[in-house]
Amino acid sequence: MCRLKKINIKKFIFYILISSIIIFFVCTGYVLSSCSLEQKNDEKSKVSRNDKTIEPVRIVYAEWDSEIASSYVLKAVIEKKLGYKCELLAVTLTSLWESVAAGDMDVMVAAWLPSLHQHHQQKYRDHVVNLGPNLEGTKSGLVVPEYIPINSIEQLREFSDKFNGNIIGIEPDSGIMKKTREVMVEYNLKNKFDLIPGSDSTMTTILKKALAEKKWVVITGWTPHWMFAKWNLKYLKDPKNIYGGKEHISTIVRKGLKRDRPDVYEFLDKFYWDADDMQECMLMIEKKNMTPEDAALKWINNNKTKVKKWFAG
Repeated sequence: MCRLKKINIKKFIFYILISSIIIFFVCTGYVLSSCSLEQKNDEKSKVSRNDKTIEPVRIVYAEWDSEIASSYVLKAVIEKKLGYKCELLAVTLTSLWESVAAGDMDVMVAAWLPSLHQHHQQKYRDHVVNLGPNLEGTKSGLVVPEYIPINSIEQLREFSDKFNGNIIGIEPDSGIMKKTREVMVEYNLKNKFDLIPGSDSTMTTILKKALAEKKWVVITGWTPHWMFAKWNLKYLKDPKNIYGGKEHISTIVRKGLKRDRPDVYEFLDKFYWDADDMQECMLMIEKKNMTPEDAALKWINNNKTKVKKWFAG
């Protein structure tokens, strides 16, 4: 009987020892696991706060030479000065406003106001934040080479045959095309001219060919644009003022950007340049065959004082 008790006591001690060891390792493992998880969560939190490559700044633009220049300068400055990666997306005019209003894109610097994008501004104004002009003194209208001896839209009807009955335009949903359709009605040109849709690139290609052959051509034009620095062109007078007078380009951002990316918002609010700045960048792309990325980097390197002002307190 005593022997049995001894054996049971030994077993009992053995079980206690084994259980203690198991409990020790389980608890140690749990503590280590908890510490590891806490450390990982802390690291993840730090990454969310500090790693600016996780979520890029999304810039949307239309494929007009002016907006290509401004959007790539924006990208270069944000990446170089603020440390964020940027994502650029080229879209139509309607999608330009829609994507920012929906919060899918962060910013666009391509709102031609008050006339050309008037309809879109009225439609989306309550769903976006307008930071105001980033460039002032823009102009749009019908443009011809200097050698063509007419000076007003009113004279187009008389010489429609010389122009082969065509007005060369860009994307059909763009603001300048909508205004040109109004012009054709108001100046009684609809039965004399067709408005030919295309792109900024196709329009300037047709213009270049016509200039080389000294042919008559009329296009939808706007400033700033590199073509005015490269060729002798003129606007046709618009007595009915359908295209409007001096206008501006505004910066439009999504709601919530100020909260999510205050440093980006602050820069965008201060981003401002003039027509000569934009033209300088456009000409690098056009005349020197530079990529938009390289032209933007060269522009900010050549204009350090101006860039510095965008970050001044």
